[in-house]
Amino acid sequence: MTVPAPRRPTLLVDTNIVLDVVLERAPWVADATALFDVVARGQTPAFIAGHTVTTVHYIVERERDRRTATTAIGDLLTLFPVVPLDTADFQRALALRLRDYEDAVQAVACLRIGADFLVTRNPKDFRGSPVTPRAPGEVLALISSTDAG
Repeated sequence: MTVPAPRRPTLLVDTNIVLDVVLERAPWVADATALFDVVARGQTPAFIAGHTVTTVHYIVERERDRRTATTAIGDLLTLFPVVPLDTADFQRALALRLRDYEDAVQAVACLRIGADFLVTRNPKDFRGSPVTPRAPGEVLALISSTDAG
């Protein structure tokens, strides 16, 4: 009898993790980059929300320049499928009543794809939401233990 391989967790990657990689923000860049590498190798499925794309472009252009922002978005769109959101999703985010509406939209995007974890370095921002936040290091350890098993 063949034992099936353990299922890889599906992830939604929060905007702050993307910015940690693109802007090389210490001390978080190492774990965030390692997570991107795992995703690039196909070790686990991962997605980003649509508003992450525009937010990343805006912040990177402001902090660096337009060329860096454009390159970052091109790379991001190659690596991560974008979760489509519609009117009902934005209404559902309002109903979550989280302190920060953007975080509520992230949570709804996570629910929309049935992700196991929302990868963020701000888990407290998702207290009271119906998603499970995990730091990049936690997710990397989980995937590593799945690979070892």
